[in-house]
This record gives sequence, structure tokens and C-alpha cells, in this order.
Amino acid sequence: MMSYSRRSRYSRSPSPYRRESSSYSRSRSLSRDVENPGNNLYVTGLSPRITKKELEKHFAGEGKVIDVHLVVDPWTRESRGFGFVTMASVEEADRCIKHLDRSVLEGRVITVEKFLWQQVSCVWQLFAKLQKSYN
Repeated sequence: MMSYSRRSRYSRSPSPYRRESSSYSRSRSLSRDVENPGNNLYVTGLSPRITKKELEKHFAGEGKVIDVHLVVDPWTRESRGFGFVTMASVEEADRCIKHLDRSVLEGRVITVEKFLWQQVSCVWQLFAKLQKSYN
């Protein structure tokens, strides 16, 4: 005879259909804003042929570039069309947005905007989809 435990019937993991409460997500976004003082930029519209060095050179005209992260295809090593640039200060980042947004790089019009943490979830969802498609 099989014993039946009521407790084992229910999963302790969170439901995929249940949304987080708005107060929780609001508190998360506030802490994320502290982590990004405003000097991190999200760049889109990049050519597949662009390199980190070329992207850094493009932004260096507006201030000191601390870091460049170009999102690339793991097999072809070509750009996925977007990346992240960290400038030394918020003022330099603002100058980049003012002067480089809608500029042309490698024959493509790029957009430059402040990096928002909501974009992280989109990026991670994209990575997850890409990873699944290659596996």
C-alpha cells in the first residue's frame, strides 16, 4: 500500500504563472539604479563586422572609455548588433548620448542610450534562447 503525504503533493518551487508583486520589483529596480550611476551605455544597431577596438575608438572622442563589452556570436565571433560601453563619468556618458546617438559607424546608424536594468532581462532572455538553439 502506498502512503500518501499531503505535503508532497505541492511543489515548494514558485509557480511559473505567478507574477512577482509590484512592491518587490520596485524595490529591485531601486537597488539596481544604485549599481548603475549612469555611466553605462547601451549601444544598438552595430554592424556584424564591428570590433571592440573600433567601438572603443568611436566613443573615446567623447571621453575616457573604461570598458567595452561587445556581444558576439560564440561561433562566428561576429557582433550580434549591440554592446555596452562604460564611460569614466556620467558627464562623459551624457556627452556620448548627445553626440553619438544616431551617428554612423561602419555604415550603420547606431543608437546610444543609458543602460537600464530592464534591458538586462531582455539580453539574458536572448542569451538563453541562443544557447538553447545551439545545444
